[in-house]
Amino acid sequence: MFDVVIVGGGPAGMAAALALGRVHRAVLMIDAGRGRSAVAGATHNFLTRDGTPPAELRKLGREELAAYPSVRVRTGTVTGARALGDGFHVDASGGEPVRARRLLLATGLADEFDGPRGVEALWGRSVFHCPYCHGYECTGKRVAVLGADQTRVRLALQLSRFAAEVVLCADGRPIDAAVPASHGVAVRRETVAGLEGTGGQVERIVFESGPALATDAVFVANVARQRSDLARRLGCATVADGCVEVNEFGQTSVAGVYAAGDMARRATVPKPLTALIAAAASGTVTAAVIEQDLLSADFNLPNPLAQTRS
Repeated sequence: MFDVVIVGGGPAGMAAALALGRVHRAVLMIDAGRGRSAVAGATHNFLTRDGTPPAELRKLGREELAAYPSVRVRTGTVTGARALGDGFHVDASGGEPVRARRLLLATGLADEFDGPRGVEALWGRSVFHCPYCHGYECTGKRVAVLGADQTRVRLALQLSRFAAEVVLCADGRPIDAAVPASHGVAVRRETVAGLEGTGGQVERIVFESGPALATDAVFVANVARQRSDLARRLGCATVADGCVEVNEFGQTSVAGVYAAGDMARRATVPKPLTALIAAAASGTVTAAVIEQDLLSADFNLPNPLAQTRS
């Protein structure tokens, strides 16, 4: 019987395992080994680790966890979990089923693209979605933004502050070009046929008509989905975009089940917080809440953070 089984070994899962290991909780972290940021050349906005490759960040995290004897790490995929009277039964590849008093889901999100051909081959290297993760690297470069709604106009204007050139590609959709044009952002109205490049570096955008557009980076809109359906099978409530609904303590609608990282958010937050350091912070906070929950159970004490819905 583990105190906590953590499903997922990205920043949220590792941070939670570290916090729980430091108070000698018996923890099993089960991780499939490839996170959302794995395709990126480097991670950013992670203090002391800015520019670190994602695989290196995971390696460093695993090395730190190895110093805590109560923390075990298993490579595998959780295939199912069910509630028992005193906790949870967890089935996973890579080993025997285990039992846990509490369950922390940190399975993350996966990106899907409803964009032109060529996006996936360039994703994370020169095609991006987040200006905070990759905008700085576009300083002084030629940048294109795909889309025509107000969020894309806003992004194009944001990037225009430091990019050498920004072109808003409306992809055949209606757009009022007055605002971006008045701030030096060019607009291409033609339908985008695809992105072309080599070795992960985009070189041009090809349109169904008109000349191609040479560019160094492209920002596209992505759709993020749950990487695992475990939360759904456990009966956890979700918000409109499919994220697991949690309160400010990382507690889900199911007693004993917690969630952290970009897969979960409060209903009052408009979209997932995708920064790696935000995921790590949520893992640390949620781990502390789980520890208080277990402490209350161990000593028959009132729980100051009793499970509530926000």
